[in-house]
Amino acid sequence: MGHEQEYVSMLYDRLDGLREQSARRLAEQLRDGGGTQQARSQRDSAVKMYAEQVEQYSAVENGLCFGRLDTDDGARHYIGRIGIFDTSGDYDPLLMDWRAPAARAFYLATAANPQGVRRRRHLRTRQRKVVALNDEVLDLATASPTAHEELTGEASLLAALNAGRTGRMRDIVETIQAEQDRIIRADLPGTLVVQGGPGTGKTAVALHRAAYLLYTHRRELATRGVLLVGPNETFLRYISQVLPALAETGVLLRTPGDLFPGVSARRAEPAATAALKGRAEMVEVLAAAVRDRQWVPDEPLEIEVEREVLPLAPETVRAARDRARRSGRPHNLARAVFDVEVVHALAAQVAERIGADPLGGANLLEEADVAEIRRELREEPGVRAALDQLWPVLTPQRLLADLYADPDRIAAATPGWSDADRAALRREPGGWTPADVPLLDEAAELLGEDDRAAEARRARLRALQREYAEGVLEIARGSRSIDVEDEAEGGEILGVADLLDADRLLERQQSTDGLTTAQRAAADRSWAFGHVIVDEAQELSPMAWRLLMRRCPSRSMTIVGDVAQTGALAGTPSWGEALEPYVAQRWRLEELTVSYRTPAEIMAVAAGVLAEIDPHLRPPRSVRRSGVPPWERTVATDRLAGELADAAVAEAADLTDGRLGVIVPAGRVDALGAALLAALPEAAVGDHPELESRVVLLTVAQAKGLEFDTVLVVDPDGIVAESPRGHSDLYVALTRATQRLGILRPA
Repeated sequence: MGHEQEYVSMLYDRLDGLREQSARRLAEQLRDGGGTQQARSQRDSAVKMYAEQVEQYSAVENGLCFGRLDTDDGARHYIGRIGIFDTSGDYDPLLMDWRAPAARAFYLATAANPQGVRRRRHLRTRQRKVVALNDEVLDLATASPTAHEELTGEASLLAALNAGRTGRMRDIVETIQAEQDRIIRADLPGTLVVQGGPGTGKTAVALHRAAYLLYTHRRELATRGVLLVGPNETFLRYISQVLPALAETGVLLRTPGDLFPGVSARRAEPAATAALKGRAEMVEVLAAAVRDRQWVPDEPLEIEVEREVLPLAPETVRAARDRARRSGRPHNLARAVFDVEVVHALAAQVAERIGADPLGGANLLEEADVAEIRRELREEPGVRAALDQLWPVLTPQRLLADLYADPDRIAAATPGWSDADRAALRREPGGWTPADVPLLDEAAELLGEDDRAAEARRARLRALQREYAEGVLEIARGSRSIDVEDEAEGGEILGVADLLDADRLLERQQSTDGLTTAQRAAADRSWAFGHVIVDEAQELSPMAWRLLMRRCPSRSMTIVGDVAQTGALAGTPSWGEALEPYVAQRWRLEELTVSYRTPAEIMAVAAGVLAEIDPHLRPPRSVRRSGVPPWERTVATDRLAGELADAAVAEAADLTDGRLGVIVPAGRVDALGAALLAALPEAAVGDHPELESRVVLLTVAQAKGLEFDTVLVVDPDGIVAESPRGHSDLYVALTRATQRLGILRPA
């Protein structure tokens, strides 16, 4: 172990040197002012690059080097989170990036197919100290007869699986298995669907694939960006540390409720209403809602102009409307065509009145006179008010808010709908739900963008620029190697905060945008991403799929999920049904078949629920047993809260480290949460529970994609009864545990 400790210490010294070098260059760029606009632009690009490097070098510090390959030709290669090279000689690799092609044997080599590898060594470190080694000799004659041939690094894998959870997802870069590696390194183009049951590592594969694609196709993806969509805020917090630990900080993480710039959709609504909004037929409903705003009055509209009244006939308005619609432009952009037609008709009336020849001849006004009348009419408040009434310029937010608030507008947009469905769509203003976001996006397509929306986007960009400027300076203040020695000032040590403040840095940014790719993409609804990754994709409605396909015209996507776990009523019943409207048969399927998280004892319980969902479905195969059978207890209904509190206290006491998850029906959160908090005040309960808490109470929707050492499922029949897809929800709840499962069932 002494040699390995010496080598790892050397790598950390090199990492410190790289971070110090980037920090020094960052400070130098921040100090440099003036020059031409081109020079300032180059400096701003350098500031972003060096700031990102400082952040990346700090993020990969934990577990920098985790493996070694000894090959048949006597070579020795160390594997880690980033590549580090010997710059003093021939630029030989001191540490090989796990994403490099030459590192792939670390994940694929087996005794049956050693791929030129004689020995694979796993290194376990704590801080900068090597604390354990595990060797695999890839020789059939000496390989352990008890090893699983399909698993690589079995000892390290099982150690990672049995380790206590922390409330944050850890990367699996040290223990990637062959079936996972094949998906992570799949080609970039096209739509890849990753189907896998509980615990198969779908989320980990998706995140590592993002890091791999950015490494392998950086030039292509750096300018277009990568979008990763997760089901909710709790999930995004859970995975938030994985990509930075893999040296990637440029991926945009969003929930479906955050995919419309300027809107953060958090309002709750009934599942049936969300399903209604997710239907594909909402495309025509919104188109009808837009047409309904292009109003033709039944009677002449009287417009007051300079104390006189100009009548605007319905047939004139209808002709103007039809002309504007025939233009093929979106509603807001077609308004200009409508305005021209109406103003010309009104100007003709004025010209006829003031330019008429008393002797009955031709109109005495010249064309220049009529043009002046048109100009003056456009500026008349009465005319502008009439135009806004007949063909209003709309934002997506106003269109939907007005639609939801008015039963007559709903009825006009939904011919053939039942009264119950129309009533479900009716709502007073007060925030947006996640199901509204695809409708807002669809409305934006139908309406087109007016100047006010563009200005709102510019304001968001300016806010992001300031946020970025402050973030750069915060990185600079926090790095221990950011200070530089200014020899010209007699050796005075200056920090970046002494040289530049956020406002001055913001001025530089605004000349060249100054935003990362992810920040620019987040503020621009029309942004086309280079690649889109969707986790828990089975929950997406048809309308949500339309939104995502707009964000990725190239259809370069990684779709991750499990149709057996679909809980949303408008969710995906099959991948083909969801994708064929956009890519026909041009998508490929990869399956993950091995469950690493869920022990065999727990998977046996979940298999019974899976059979209720679909008798033809088979659960993934567990690679391990916990040795602890799940328990189930039936209690009196009036004792359920007290029994939960007692069980949670007992299970929490048995956890030396790790986390306890309590999964309950949504309708019981308040009552059971209060009982749990009374017994365990440190427990986390709420809409966005803190996952670092040792005990967390959640609904099934909140628990999707998460894992805990121990799970208590309370009232499984209640979970099933809450939704037509309740068995899928129960299947999710039962498969969140890595070690122990308990079930409390009210009598």
